[in-house]
Amino acid sequence: MQKNALIHSGHITPLKIYLVVGAALIFLTAVTVAVSFIRLGGWNVVVALIIASIKALLVAFFFMHLIYDNKLYLIVLSAAVAFLAILIILTMFDTMERDRIYPIKAGPINKNAIIYERHTSDSLANPNHSQPTDSSADEVH
Repeated sequence: MQKNALIHSGHITPLKIYLVVGAALIFLTAVTVAVSFIRLGGWNVVVALIIASIKALLVAFFFMHLIYDNKLYLIVLSAAVAFLAILIILTMFDTMERDRIYPIKAGPINKNAIIYERHTSDSLANPNHSQPTDSSADEVH
């Protein structure tokens, strides 16, 4: 009976560890805010996600006592974080390439199309557009 009580007993973490981890979380939050003011292009998202991941791991390891728990839980969390990182990296490829214009996609398909003709500032003055006459407007009503 006493053997089972020892197996299921909880781990008591010293207050100093909680204070250090809490200070690290506050520091990383300040770093996140500071980095948001630096223009890094598409890398802003990457840096913010890396900092957020570190903060999440600190919370999971120390405040949720995962570091002292069964190592199987640590393996499951590590696998989930690894797959999440892979998916985020694949998404970043798209995010960082969105603003690029490829020469084959930038130009018009048919350069002689009607929509590319130069019009005067008054679009009603274009003779190609049919304008309703008073008699045709009366017929509609």
